[in-house]
Amino acid sequence: MHFLLSNGEIHFLWWFIQGSIMSPSARDRLWNAWGMCERHTWAFISVEAAFRQGYMHGPSILYEDLMDRAQALFAVRGPLKPWRTMRRFREKGPCLMCEDGYGSHSKGMARAEIVQKGRDLSELRTLALETAPHWQKAICGRCAGDDSAERCRRHLIEEVTLGKIRNLSGHTELVNNIARHLRVYSRSFRYGYHGTATAEDRAALISAVGWCSGWKIFLSIFKTPTTP
Repeated sequence: MHFLLSNGEIHFLWWFIQGSIMSPSARDRLWNAWGMCERHTWAFISVEAAFRQGYMHGPSILYEDLMDRAQALFAVRGPLKPWRTMRRFREKGPCLMCEDGYGSHSKGMARAEIVQKGRDLSELRTLALETAPHWQKAICGRCAGDDSAERCRRHLIEEVTLGKIRNLSGHTELVNNIARHLRVYSRSFRYGYHGTATAEDRAALISAVGWCSGWKIFLSIFKTPTTP
């Protein structure tokens, strides 16, 4: 899978990471869609990493919020059957970038140097390499095409709905673990907590993104030796 962002996608994300991500309307749309679609989620993460030199403050806040939500939904499961529980995890709205018409062939007005920087995956690869032993434990077996029992949110919904998964305890534990470490990572950007995040805490961001939106694109990026 070749991951090459269009000028339009980079143009949008360049402005998005400057502050649009914090607008109430954008946050509502991200909340309803559990982030964005798989392509645009990893586009957002890779562009943020490229332009912030791996300083992932914005994404850490967003995904701390989403994983706290997931943790809370699992916690109130009570006597509900698994398939009823997973209905709460479905998207309630579309990916905001897809809805606004952005895709692999979108035209934009980003300057050539902005496009080149936005397509540079080296910062994301650096984060992935430094934290690999930890996020690898969260990879969805369906996304990876292996025998791992872990599932991303979308594949978990699918398999619970089909009756293939009846016990959610392991999946709850995974979400709890990601949420716990992501809180530490997000807090590490605050004054007085700088330098407190471990590699496992930083890996939680990758795990959270993969859990919410899927792993296939990230795995294709991680296995590609050179940037576009």
